[in-house]
Amino acid sequence: MIAPSARELAPVLAAGGPILDGQPVDIGIDPAARYPDVCSHRLKLGLLLPATNCSMEHELWSLIVRNQQTGLAGIGIHTTNVVTPSPRFGNAEELAAYRDQFLAGLAEAVPVAALAAPDHVILGMSIEHIVAGLADVRAPADAVAAAGQRGVSAWDVAADQALKRLNARRIALLTPFDATGNANATRMFRELGYEVVASFGFACALARHIAHIPDWAKEKAIMQHLAPPGAPVDAIVQCGTNMSMIQVAERLEPVIGRPILGINAGLLWHALRHNGITAPISGGGMLLQHA
Repeated sequence: MIAPSARELAPVLAAGGPILDGQPVDIGIDPAARYPDVCSHRLKLGLLLPATNCSMEHELWSLIVRNQQTGLAGIGIHTTNVVTPSPRFGNAEELAAYRDQFLAGLAEAVPVAALAAPDHVILGMSIEHIVAGLADVRAPADAVAAAGQRGVSAWDVAADQALKRLNARRIALLTPFDATGNANATRMFRELGYEVVASFGFACALARHIAHIPDWAKEKAIMQHLAPPGAPVDAIVQCGTNMSMIQVAERLEPVIGRPILGINAGLLWHALRHNGITAPISGGGMLLQHA
């Protein structure tokens, strides 16, 4: 956890200080004093996000704004886009090209994100979609940490900690991925020690289109294919940060009686808990009620 004093700094003022109609005026700012970031005085989260992603930032801000009076005041997000010029993955060749573009774009985005001096960085990408095996999944987050970030929330670590907190071992996966992406995601969770009893992928071929998968289709996939009555599933796990899930989780968890762990809510939960913020959060599913 970052000490509060580390989030404060003494403002560097231009020669002569504040001015009124071009003339120096004393407004009371002490150049030797330390002042907090007005909007992010408790925690400034850096968010590394594919430029095609229209969902994750919206979900994170909606949770922060909704919970201003119950524990999340003073927490802000600074987003840096990861540019992928050709965000297609309709076949193996396109997926490999997208992987290379994303990893190159991520390397360029990390020093840009550092300009805002975030306290903690969220890697807003399902890396398991584009690479196979836990070692390769972890490499991008390790590179972000090695670049000097204080803390990093990546999906493999966040999901593992969240599922342990939920006492879930048998899981079903819901993703926007095709067969290759689903196989990669299944492999990651199995290497983490979980039993993947089923997986459903919407097989999106373009990154931006993931945000347009309707909620009713997600609900149908869960109710009919992943968690029908009697299914041996402890939790539903959703991958793909551009596929909104918090509203679906809120509606369906009481119906199926099991947690729905969405990646965006899970990454926010991990980032907050990593920084000592343990207040229950409403609007994001069962997990966010846990310290």
